[in-house]
Amino acid sequence: MELATGPVGGSSAWIGADMATRTDWVETFGAAELAEIDAAIDAHKAAGRAMGDITAETFRLPTLGTRLRHIQGDLLRGRGFVLLRGFDVAGRGIEDSATAYLGLGAHFGAFRSQNARGHLLGHVTDLGLDIQNPKVRYYQTNRELEFHTDSCDIVGLLCLRGAKSGGGSRIVSSVAIHDRMMAESPELWRALYNPMPTDRRGEIPPGMRPWFEIPVFNWFQGELSTIYSGQYIRSAQVNFPQARRLTPVEIAALDRLDRLAEEMSLEMEFRPGDMQFIHNHQILHSRTDFEDFPELDRRRHLLRLWLSPKGARELPPVYAQRYGDITPGNRGGIVVRDTVLTFTLEPA
Repeated sequence: MELATGPVGGSSAWIGADMATRTDWVETFGAAELAEIDAAIDAHKAAGRAMGDITAETFRLPTLGTRLRHIQGDLLRGRGFVLLRGFDVAGRGIEDSATAYLGLGAHFGAFRSQNARGHLLGHVTDLGLDIQNPKVRYYQTNRELEFHTDSCDIVGLLCLRGAKSGGGSRIVSSVAIHDRMMAESPELWRALYNPMPTDRRGEIPPGMRPWFEIPVFNWFQGELSTIYSGQYIRSAQVNFPQARRLTPVEIAALDRLDRLAEEMSLEMEFRPGDMQFIHNHQILHSRTDFEDFPELDRRRHLLRLWLSPKGARELPPVYAQRYGDITPGNRGGIVVRDTVLTFTLEPA
């Protein structure tokens, strides 16, 4: 195991309070760019293509595509997040909104499966499920999400409808947390380089255990990559007696990471049409509790993408436990024995 020899720093090590005073992370579409998106939707429908046929080549964005390439570079090697604003969802149906979202996302990377059912287009909405069920995941409820990462390179969200109240998106630089812990509590910082048993929540690939063991902090080829889900690290301790027991120092390290994430985070409220993309290896994300409208057609509803860009960083071999193939452009996602890749326009 290799440890960082000093603070990582750089543009990826930002602090939420500072970022809240800036607006350079909000990229607003211009009229000509919105017209390109509409033209690409029309071309997609005229060609009779399925959602699975959407690629950067089929969803042509002659001018906006160049801007998206620059944004992708900042996602992967800079600040690590962006909010795209100005797309109209109120004036179009969900199929057109999803087509546009998939088309834009395809310019950042290849689609990856988000659950055992193979959903390449995810739906983040309250399905009224009980999180005590070991197969239920937090995005299917209205419960607060603790800071975590997903199993992919880039995570995207498109807001179709917001909640009646709450549901704010929170993000934090895991690089900044790493550097802060290194400076103030080296023992706790070092503990997060130990492999942590993490609950797969019933989504178990063939031949794998119901948990995986990857360190939270991973220093590899001169870059820091973080993988973290405190809720599922802790549930592995409860659900799997045969999983390695965490030490008191490791437990204290997880608690400190959680407190720093709260303290150092940036919160943003989504407007309908907003698209957030984050670099999963250097950003943790969460969501506050929310109260929804009683009417089904007014309830909070986000579309989600997991993406794998060809130009992504190399990941350490230990990530194969969770990502399967770790080749850039073809890694991440959740695939179990009976997974069939699919796109669905209905929450499920």
